[in-house]
Amino acid sequence: MTGTTEKKAALLAEKLIAARRSGERLARSEADMLGADFETADAHAVQSFVFEAFGPAGAFKTGRKVEAAPVLVAPIYSDVLRPTGSGFTASEVKSCGIELEIAFRLDRPLPDLNADDFAERARACVTALPVIEIVDGRIEDFPTLPDALKLADNQVNGGLVWSEPETEDARSFVEPVVKLSFNGQAVVSGPQKVPGGDAFQTFLAFTQTIGKHLGGFNPGQIVTTGTLTGLIFVEPGTVVEGHIEGLGSVSTTYR
Repeated sequence: MTGTTEKKAALLAEKLIAARRSGERLARSEADMLGADFETADAHAVQSFVFEAFGPAGAFKTGRKVEAAPVLVAPIYSDVLRPTGSGFTASEVKSCGIELEIAFRLDRPLPDLNADDFAERARACVTALPVIEIVDGRIEDFPTLPDALKLADNQVNGGLVWSEPETEDARSFVEPVVKLSFNGQAVVSGPQKVPGGDAFQTFLAFTQTIGKHLGGFNPGQIVTTGTLTGLIFVEPGTVVEGHIEGLGSVSTTYR
């Protein structure tokens, strides 16, 4: 990060903090100007500044479009991490995007990252969960933001609803059978491929990437692994129900 981008990161963070507090989105033109040369380190610097005002993180977003790609890291603040059945209001979330995902909750400290059997031992430290991510941004026209600006704004996260799994039996982290319904009407149904190939492998890559960023990944925190349903926006008054075969169901309401 250069001195110029560091100053721009601090200024963008100030504006994102103001946007979160006022509920008024930052102008896209201003965000584009500040983030024009941003790379991942610059986006993480913005996250760190905003985290000081709104942390801690109850969860993280990760994911990747293809298996060989680096994974992203973005915080989900504790005040918008809620159990199944909880809702979000239009005053909290201005534009409510919905994504059904597989997530992993860390139940006990991870083993040494360099251990030869790290993957096997890490699997025993986590519980897989069905989750619904709420997508919203603090910048105008946030769905079309460049990748670095999305990452700077916490990968446009607005909240996360989680549920305890209903079973530990057969499940797929590669192509699970899912169902997503709005007000009782199915909008996505059937087998859906996990972005990046395998949700657990994406989780493992996240553990190797986060390091001490925003306090690191600690027991009790959850990490998502990418949408199974695409991003779908809903209007106030929508009851959202998701089901992942082998994991169970999760629901929320946008009021």
